Amino acid sequence: MVKLTAEELTEYLDDVFPQVRGEFTIEEVADMRIRTRLNVGERHLRPGGTVSGPSIFALADVSVYLAVLAMIGREALAVTTNCSIDFMRKPVADADLIAECRLLKMGRVLAVGEVLIFSAGMDQPVARASMTYSIPPKAG
Repeated sequence: MVKLTAEELTEYLDDVFPQVRGEFTIEEVADMRIRTRLNVGERHLRPGGTVSGPSIFALADVSVYLAVLAMIGREALAVTTNCSIDFMRKPVADADLIAECRLLKMGRVLAVGEVLIFSAGMDQPVARASMTYSIPPKAG
């Protein structure tokens, strides 16, 4: 059951990580799913005009983080414990990236998610990520 809406997640991300304000747009939140957009700008490009690997990682990572938070509520200390990314196609330089994320497991201690990343307007993914998050124990 979703505990935080897209608006609440955006506000929380802005509060906890003000350094990325405006980088990401949360487009949709559903049970065990989220769609997130990286608002691609010049700072995300590598030589040759393609979106950089670190920018793609950031989108995958924030997408799983936000999907976990949507399910458990505000928990800033949830952290990435594992990540694997397959870079499959060259992203379009002048297009935002869209992450389609779904949580495969939402446990008390670990969450496992997968993310397909697309250049806006493309049908084929440019990357696929598998990520595991550690969820800190509840206080009390």
